[in-house]
Amino acid sequence: MTSDDDLEFDADLDDEDDTDEPEVISAGTKNYITPSGMERLRDELQQLRSVERPKVVETVSWAAGNGDRSENGDYIYGKKRLREIDRRTRFLLKRLEIAEIVDPAHQQGMEQVRFGATVSYVDDQDNEYTVKIVGVDETRHELGEISWLSPIARALMKASEGDFVAVKTPKGVEKIEILSIEYYIN
Repeated sequence: MTSDDDLEFDADLDDEDDTDEPEVISAGTKNYITPSGMERLRDELQQLRSVERPKVVETVSWAAGNGDRSENGDYIYGKKRLREIDRRTRFLLKRLEIAEIVDPAHQQGMEQVRFGATVSYVDDQDNEYTVKIVGVDETRHELGEISWLSPIARALMKASEGDFVAVKTPKGVEKIEILSIEYYIN
Protein backbone atom coordinates (compact mmCIF):
# COMPACT_ATOMS: atom_id res chain seq x y z
CA MET A 1 0.00 0.00 0.00
CA THR A 2 1.27 3.47 -0.78
CA SER A 3 1.80 5.99 1.96
CA ASP A 4 0.02 9.33 2.13
CA ASP A 5 3.44 10.96 1.63
CA ASP A 6 3.63 9.40 -1.85
CA LEU A 7 0.35 11.06 -2.79
CA GLU A 8 0.94 14.51 -1.34
CA PHE A 9 1.33 17.53 -3.60
CA ASP A 10 4.82 17.40 -5.07
CA ALA A 11 5.93 21.00 -5.54
CA ASP A 12 9.47 19.93 -6.37
CA LEU A 13 8.63 18.20 -9.66
CA ASP A 14 10.33 19.65 -12.73
CA ASP A 15 8.26 22.27 -14.49
CA GLU A 16 9.89 21.45 -17.82
CA ASP A 17 6.66 20.00 -19.19
CA ASP A 18 4.33 22.82 -18.13
CA THR A 19 2.57 22.84 -21.49
CA ASP A 20 -0.73 24.25 -20.29
CA GLU A 21 0.59 27.80 -20.17
CA PRO A 22 -1.53 29.51 -22.81
CA GLU A 23 0.73 32.42 -23.56
CA VAL A 24 4.05 33.58 -22.22
CA ILE A 25 3.90 36.81 -20.28
CA SER A 26 7.16 38.74 -20.49
CA ALA A 27 8.83 39.78 -17.27
CA GLY A 28 7.41 43.10 -16.15
CA THR A 29 4.23 42.69 -18.21
CA LYS A 30 0.99 42.80 -16.26
CA ASN A 31 -1.22 39.72 -16.19
CA TYR A 32 -4.54 41.50 -16.69
CA ILE A 33 -7.72 39.49 -16.17
CA THR A 34 -11.43 40.29 -16.04
CA PRO A 35 -13.41 39.60 -12.85
CA SER A 36 -15.25 36.72 -14.55
CA GLY A 37 -11.96 35.26 -15.82
CA MET A 38 -10.51 35.41 -12.31
CA GLU A 39 -13.58 33.65 -10.95
CA ARG A 40 -13.27 30.89 -13.58
CA LEU A 41 -9.61 30.29 -12.68
CA ARG A 42 -10.40 30.21 -8.97
CA ASP A 43 -13.28 27.79 -9.60
CA GLU A 44 -11.00 25.51 -11.62
CA LEU A 45 -8.39 25.53 -8.85
CA GLN A 46 -11.06 24.73 -6.25
CA GLN A 47 -12.40 21.88 -8.42
CA LEU A 48 -8.92 20.40 -8.83
CA ARG A 49 -8.11 20.62 -5.12
CA SER A 50 -11.38 19.57 -3.55
CA VAL A 51 -12.93 17.18 -6.09
CA GLU A 52 -10.59 15.77 -8.74
CA ARG A 53 -7.43 15.25 -6.71
CA PRO A 54 -9.12 13.53 -3.75
CA LYS A 55 -10.90 11.13 -6.14
CA VAL A 56 -7.65 10.24 -7.91
CA VAL A 57 -5.79 9.83 -4.60
CA GLU A 58 -8.49 7.41 -3.47
CA THR A 59 -8.20 5.40 -6.70
CA VAL A 60 -4.39 5.30 -6.53
CA SER A 61 -4.49 4.20 -2.89
CA TRP A 62 -6.94 1.42 -3.75
CA ALA A 63 -4.89 0.35 -6.78
CA ALA A 64 -1.64 0.35 -4.80
CA GLY A 65 -3.19 -2.07 -2.33
CA ASN A 66 -3.90 -4.56 -5.13
CA GLY A 67 -0.31 -5.70 -5.44
CA ASP A 68 2.02 -5.45 -8.43
CA ARG A 69 2.08 -1.79 -9.46
CA SER A 70 4.08 -2.31 -12.66
CA GLU A 71 1.08 -3.74 -14.55
CA ASN A 72 -1.67 -1.98 -12.60
CA GLY A 73 -3.39 0.39 -15.04
CA ASP A 74 -5.40 2.17 -12.34
CA TYR A 75 -2.22 2.85 -10.40
CA ILE A 76 -0.13 3.95 -13.40
CA TYR A 77 -2.84 6.15 -14.88
CA GLY A 78 -3.74 7.53 -11.45
CA LYS A 79 -0.15 8.59 -10.71
CA LYS A 80 0.06 10.22 -14.14
CA ARG A 81 -3.22 12.06 -13.55
CA LEU A 82 -1.98 13.23 -10.12
CA ARG A 83 1.10 14.75 -11.80
CA GLU A 84 -1.16 16.51 -14.33
CA ILE A 85 -3.42 17.86 -11.59
CA ASP A 86 -0.44 19.03 -9.52
CA ARG A 87 1.16 20.70 -12.56
CA ARG A 88 -2.09 22.53 -13.41
CA THR A 89 -2.54 23.50 -9.74
CA ARG A 90 0.97 25.02 -9.62
CA PHE A 91 0.33 26.86 -12.87
CA LEU A 92 -2.99 28.29 -11.64
CA LEU A 93 -1.48 29.34 -8.31
CA LYS A 94 1.35 31.20 -10.11
CA ARG A 95 -1.01 32.93 -12.52
CA LEU A 96 -3.54 33.90 -9.84
CA GLU A 97 -0.72 35.33 -7.75
CA ILE A 98 0.36 37.76 -10.50
CA ALA A 99 -3.10 38.50 -11.90
CA GLU A 100 -4.35 42.07 -11.90
CA ILE A 101 -8.12 42.36 -12.15
CA VAL A 102 -9.43 44.99 -14.56
CA ASP A 103 -13.19 45.46 -14.63
CA PRO A 104 -14.25 46.48 -18.14
CA ALA A 105 -17.26 48.31 -16.68
CA HIS A 106 -14.89 50.75 -14.96
CA GLN A 107 -12.61 51.48 -17.89
CA GLN A 108 -11.78 55.08 -18.69
CA GLY A 109 -12.29 56.34 -22.23
CA MET A 110 -14.93 53.85 -23.29
CA GLU A 111 -15.14 55.45 -26.71
CA GLN A 112 -11.83 53.75 -27.46
CA VAL A 113 -10.85 50.08 -27.51
CA ARG A 114 -9.36 49.04 -24.18
CA PHE A 115 -9.00 45.85 -22.16
CA GLY A 116 -12.38 44.14 -21.78
CA ALA A 117 -13.94 45.75 -24.85
CA THR A 118 -16.14 43.81 -27.24
CA VAL A 119 -15.24 45.04 -30.70
CA SER A 120 -16.99 44.47 -34.01
CA TYR A 121 -14.90 45.07 -37.12
CA VAL A 122 -14.87 44.33 -40.82
CA ASP A 123 -11.85 43.21 -42.84
CA ASP A 124 -10.76 43.91 -46.46
CA GLN A 125 -13.04 41.13 -47.76
CA ASP A 126 -16.11 42.55 -45.95
CA ASN A 127 -16.10 39.72 -43.39
CA GLU A 128 -17.49 40.94 -40.08
CA TYR A 129 -16.04 39.72 -36.77
CA THR A 130 -16.76 40.38 -33.12
CA VAL A 131 -14.10 39.78 -30.48
CA LYS A 132 -13.81 40.44 -26.76
CA ILE A 133 -10.36 41.45 -25.50
CA VAL A 134 -9.52 39.53 -22.30
CA GLY A 135 -6.54 38.26 -20.32
CA VAL A 136 -4.17 35.58 -21.63
CA ASP A 137 -5.42 33.03 -19.08
CA GLU A 138 -9.10 33.40 -19.89
CA THR A 139 -9.32 33.32 -23.69
CA ARG A 140 -11.99 31.11 -25.18
CA HIS A 141 -11.65 31.31 -28.94
CA GLU A 142 -14.95 29.51 -29.52
CA LEU A 143 -16.64 32.47 -27.79
CA GLY A 144 -14.65 35.11 -29.69
CA GLU A 145 -12.43 35.97 -26.72
CA ILE A 146 -8.88 36.94 -27.62
CA SER A 147 -5.84 37.80 -25.56
CA TRP A 148 -4.98 41.45 -25.12
CA LEU A 149 -1.47 40.48 -26.25
CA SER A 150 -2.65 39.04 -29.59
CA PRO A 151 -1.77 40.94 -32.78
CA ILE A 152 -5.39 41.83 -33.54
CA ALA A 153 -6.01 43.14 -30.01
CA ARG A 154 -2.81 45.18 -30.07
CA ALA A 155 -3.85 46.73 -33.38
CA LEU A 156 -7.31 47.57 -32.05
CA MET A 157 -6.16 49.17 -28.78
CA LYS A 158 -6.98 52.86 -28.41
CA ALA A 159 -8.81 53.01 -31.74
CA SER A 160 -12.36 54.37 -31.98
CA GLU A 161 -15.50 53.48 -33.93
CA GLY A 162 -15.00 54.24 -37.63
CA ASP A 163 -11.20 54.07 -37.40
CA PHE A 164 -9.18 51.95 -39.80
CA VAL A 165 -6.26 50.08 -38.28
CA ALA A 166 -3.51 47.95 -39.80
CA VAL A 167 -3.05 44.38 -38.58
CA LYS A 168 0.02 42.32 -39.41
CA THR A 169 -1.10 38.88 -40.56
CA PRO A 170 0.78 35.95 -42.13
CA LYS A 171 -0.56 37.17 -45.50
CA GLY A 172 0.75 40.67 -44.91
CA VAL A 173 -0.72 43.87 -43.53
CA GLU A 174 -4.51 43.99 -43.56
CA LYS A 175 -6.67 47.04 -42.89
CA ILE A 176 -9.74 46.61 -40.75
CA GLU A 177 -12.50 49.07 -39.88
CA ILE A 178 -13.92 49.25 -36.37
CA LEU A 179 -17.72 49.13 -36.46
CA SER A 180 -18.60 49.21 -32.74
CA ILE A 181 -17.10 49.12 -29.26
CA GLU A 182 -19.03 47.94 -26.22
CA TYR A 183 -18.21 47.22 -22.60
CA TYR A 184 -20.36 44.65 -20.83
CA ILE A 185 -20.73 44.33 -17.09
CA ASN A 186 -19.56 40.89 -16.01
